[in-house]
Amino acid sequence: MTIAEFIRESVLRPRLKQAGALVVYDADRRYREQCFDLAADKVRVVDASESSIESREAALQALRDVGQPKAPLEGVLIYVPTKRPETDEQKQADPFALYAECGAVFPQDDGDEYLSLCLRARPDHATEIRQVFATSPSGPTFAVIDAIGGGVSWPQLRATLRVESGREILAALLAPTTSQSEALKGQEGWVQEARDFLRATLGLSVKTRGKTWSALADELWRYVLFSEFVFDLPVALPETLKGVPHAPMEARPIVEDVCDRLRSDPKSRAAYIERAEAIEAELNLTDLCGAIEDLGERDTFPFEERTFLRTAIKGIVSGDADATRRVLTRHKSSVWLGKGESQAQWELVRSGLSLVEACDDFERQLPDHARSQADLIDFYLGSLREADRLQREFEQAAGDFLDPHGLMHEVISQARARYRRLAEKVQGVFVKHVESAGWPPTGRLANADAFDRLVADRLKESGRNVAYLMVDALRYELGVALEKLLAEDGPVELQAAYAQLPTITLVGMASLLPGARTGLTLSLENDSLVPKLAGAPVSNVPQRMGVLAKRYGDRFAEMPLNDFVRGKPKIAETVDLLVLRSTEIDSQLESNPETTLGLIPGTLKLIRVALHKLRGMGFKEAVIVTDHGFFLNAQAEAGDVCVKPQGKWPVNAHDRMMLGDGTADGHSLVVSAEKVGIRGDFTQVALPRSMAPYRSGHLYFHGGASLAEAVVPVLVARLDTTTHAELRKVVVELSYKNGAKRITTRLPVIEVILVTDDMFSQDMSVEILLEAQDGKGNVVGEPRPGGDVNPATRTVTLMPGQRKQIALRMDDEFRGKFAVKALNPTTLAAYSNLALETDYTE
Repeated sequence: MTIAEFIRESVLRPRLKQAGALVVYDADRRYREQCFDLAADKVRVVDASESSIESREAALQALRDVGQPKAPLEGVLIYVPTKRPETDEQKQADPFALYAECGAVFPQDDGDEYLSLCLRARPDHATEIRQVFATSPSGPTFAVIDAIGGGVSWPQLRATLRVESGREILAALLAPTTSQSEALKGQEGWVQEARDFLRATLGLSVKTRGKTWSALADELWRYVLFSEFVFDLPVALPETLKGVPHAPMEARPIVEDVCDRLRSDPKSRAAYIERAEAIEAELNLTDLCGAIEDLGERDTFPFEERTFLRTAIKGIVSGDADATRRVLTRHKSSVWLGKGESQAQWELVRSGLSLVEACDDFERQLPDHARSQADLIDFYLGSLREADRLQREFEQAAGDFLDPHGLMHEVISQARARYRRLAEKVQGVFVKHVESAGWPPTGRLANADAFDRLVADRLKESGRNVAYLMVDALRYELGVALEKLLAEDGPVELQAAYAQLPTITLVGMASLLPGARTGLTLSLENDSLVPKLAGAPVSNVPQRMGVLAKRYGDRFAEMPLNDFVRGKPKIAETVDLLVLRSTEIDSQLESNPETTLGLIPGTLKLIRVALHKLRGMGFKEAVIVTDHGFFLNAQAEAGDVCVKPQGKWPVNAHDRMMLGDGTADGHSLVVSAEKVGIRGDFTQVALPRSMAPYRSGHLYFHGGASLAEAVVPVLVARLDTTTHAELRKVVVELSYKNGAKRITTRLPVIEVILVTDDMFSQDMSVEILLEAQDGKGNVVGEPRPGGDVNPATRTVTLMPGQRKQIALRMDDEFRGKFAVKALNPTTLAAYSNLALETDYTE
């Protein structure tokens, strides 16, 4: 089809047929012939070139004829050889503007420009067409456009690759499917046609003399990717790269389009990443372009990410959060998120920005909530505790990230400094209220009342089986995360409780026993702190469990939470109270907080699975309590130590509180032990007025009085409700690099897709837990938190048809075969699994 035929048959005739009246404005008199060719028995063409009065009368009469019943005319086209009126004033002066309003007009918008029409007519020759227009200010003739490509339509390429458009041909030559690859190998006739096609489409004169696809592909990939890089570069190329072949500027639309296709299509994404990395290394782009600060908008090559990363980091450090947010939004769809290392660095930036912004917001709000202890606590319970969550997630991301280039130092420092500033301001207010109002706050649930108020009364009813989960170091924000998790399986209620001081496990666990509010005392024996309940020591697990065993006899049983979940426990029918103990969070953070924050979701997962198991055993309720919270002190510096006050302090509780006698000073608050709820051998208590401990080196601490250490969650979950079985079959598909079976990185990215054929389930999401397990069922890899992965639970939520890329962090020591499993987070039943094997370059 010639360009004239295309304009007449694909543009003018359909528009006239649809509207009944069409006004064609043609100042260059380019389309006159095509307009008059439309004249027929039932189509009248009015020429406004000669007499304005006559043409107006003819147009009016034709419009009347079109509008009559059983009209003799089906359409009227008015040809006006002037520019189309744009403004209201111009339309008022134009006698034919009325007809355009009644019907249609040409040109209507930018899509009707001559260049656009030519590109639509000959999409496979877009580059040549743009070049012709660039050298012809008034526009080339129809004959010139028709001569481009000699009428070639690439029949062999279309037949071999089974595609239609030129862009599809180009994409297939770069990343052919399996069937396309076989077709290219089985034939040779396409090679010369491909050379001609690439010259016409991209301006590429193929240098290779090879007649195979692989020989052509190497040169084509380098040409296309380097062209996109050059088009996007806002500055001049380095001298050493100016000789590298690239497409003319007229080819930019097709180059960018095909690159976008390759990056966004899951089938070609892995090939794109592999090629881009190889070309970047081959051309030495990292070194040659290292001095360029602005590399444009597109991240064609992996090294360009660092430019965008620097922009995002600069926004956080300089306080320009909008700049960082723009970069993060743009980067959400980046192909380089297919690399686990890339996900890690961007998650650190995202979590850093969230923490900095939240701290700024809470600092502005703090004065409005500082008047009383109750106001401050309510502020913490309502929103301020989010700062603790964001800080934990940030420190988790920082601990997971290895920073060989030192890019993240400024982000980490800035985020930590902002959280520290907020924490210190809050603590200053908190300590003032402790000094005046004491602890625990009156009229609220003290942790020492938890058993008597929440468990003992329930056990008075015969057959009301209750599980009592005593979890070490479950601070309040983790309780909020746990509530959201458990709420998916049944009713759960969260309330705040106020920990017994000092906030250490020895005292906190004792406070969770029956009668602790009135019977718990602290004694000094052999220079050690000994908690006692009604005069009997309750310093260790056997002593504490002995209290419950003595009170409830064969109605009581206890075991570690992990043993209950992992094993096959046999619970006697007489048991009404089952205590499950967990110390994982505290012990992990005590040992190495920088690397073990990521293990916290494992404890939350255990609790969820335990409740599912308890429900199956006929338990009615589960009460989840904790001994104390904690504070992450990752921003501590060498001088962040509180000077101990004068006096005799025989007990030092984790360097955050001291018991004995002494004198207050500017650094420490000293109050009577009774005022902060401590009974026994001690008359006074000393605690830092700041968030600093009495000794340096603590990256994780508890023991003192602060919102993070002393405000704790209590959760009551109903287990006797009927849970509805899923009406649909959940099908989860897992894949790695288009079917690859070996991983070469310790951060492999797994693609997860939720498939459903159930039309009634299209709006229902599914939560899955992703784990890498060895042959014995040991977990050897887990999702990196953040982004699509819930940092508190390590779960991923999917909608039907949704596809997500999830980076797994593999155990550094593991080697060999393993399976990636998509699990139901409540039952741990497997939806799907993918067999893989490590193949690291050691």
